[in-house]
Amino acid sequence: MITVAIICFFFAAIIVWLTIDYKAGRKKHLQQERYQFYPMRRSNLEFYIDGHSFYNELFRAIKQSKQSVHILFYIVKNDEISHEFLTLLGEKAKQGVEVRLLLDYIGGKEFTDKEISLLKRKGVHFAYANKPKWPFYFYTLQARNHRKITVIDGEIGFLGGFNIGKEYLGHDPKLGFWRDYHLRLTNEGVTDLQQQFSKDWFKATSEDLTSNQTYFPKLLPGKLEQRFLSTNGSFLKKYFISLIQSAKKEILICTPYFIPGKKIQQELIKAAKRGVNVKVLVPMKADHPLVREASFPYYGPLILAGCEIYRFYHGFYHSKVFVVDDNTCDIGTANFDKRSFYINDEMNCLIYDVDFIQRVKESVYEDFTRSEKLTYEFLKKRPISERGKELLASMISYFL
Repeated sequence: MITVAIICFFFAAIIVWLTIDYKAGRKKHLQQERYQFYPMRRSNLEFYIDGHSFYNELFRAIKQSKQSVHILFYIVKNDEISHEFLTLLGEKAKQGVEVRLLLDYIGGKEFTDKEISLLKRKGVHFAYANKPKWPFYFYTLQARNHRKITVIDGEIGFLGGFNIGKEYLGHDPKLGFWRDYHLRLTNEGVTDLQQQFSKDWFKATSEDLTSNQTYFPKLLPGKLEQRFLSTNGSFLKKYFISLIQSAKKEILICTPYFIPGKKIQQELIKAAKRGVNVKVLVPMKADHPLVREASFPYYGPLILAGCEIYRFYHGFYHSKVFVVDDNTCDIGTANFDKRSFYINDEMNCLIYDVDFIQRVKESVYEDFTRSEKLTYEFLKKRPISERGKELLASMISYFL
């Protein structure tokens, strides 16, 4: 009995410590970090929806760089395409181009010390973002830099859902074809991507890049109206709610992880009841444990209110796209889940060009044809074992 009591006390103490650590760490984090709406810009944009076309364009831009290559990814894997990417960075550094690579500490866990040393010997500046630290170790262990920003010579920028690894090319036998969205920008908006990279680099290294005007050349306006929203575990949920409330005809939500929380679920139900056509596109497959199960409790009330849920079966769906009517399109790094709303550092591009938005919608609607519409009857027939997983997933949904 004494042993059981000691074990129970031990686990209770851990739970109390984790709770205090998380709440106090988040409070301190929100006191120090602020979301930022960057200015309205005019830029030229293209979007890529498969890994081959994105990598071809990214690698081409890096190869043609003359002065600087600044890259922030959440993940760089230890595989063939990753090695090709790292080799290219090393070659550019040897040529005298200033190359900086920033990786999230947890997302970059496959990155070895040997690879880091090799990069540094070639002249690449390397750092980890969001290293866990005391006194709030558990909270900082959860806080991830999920932004994927690339800036070439201060003139070409990339932002979106792709990381570096073979699965993004569709080479993972379990996940198969990989759908994602990534933007390529030129003109004014690139300045803001450079600014955000510089902030994240300074946070990780204390090196200030903002005073070097080489990284911030004067850029002319482009054709499309857009702006960036940078968030650090706050405000994104509030902004998404404002978009939902503004909808008059249509809401398209494309996300690999749909864990919106009760408030957003209620706003989507309200939108459907006032006649807005609400469609949600998610993957049928799961790339992480319990993320699919955490979504299911939200589907039933949405379907009963008239929302449509589609599950993409043609591989894995990793796109982060949010379209409201024909006037606002959000493409970026944030998922439609609690981790992106409350914990992660994210960067989203808000686009207001009607023609561009129409192209995105056409792409999304094509993927609806590769998807299965979820029915309420299917939800009711779920086995007890699945419902048990959903309960567990709901309990830890902030950390999935």
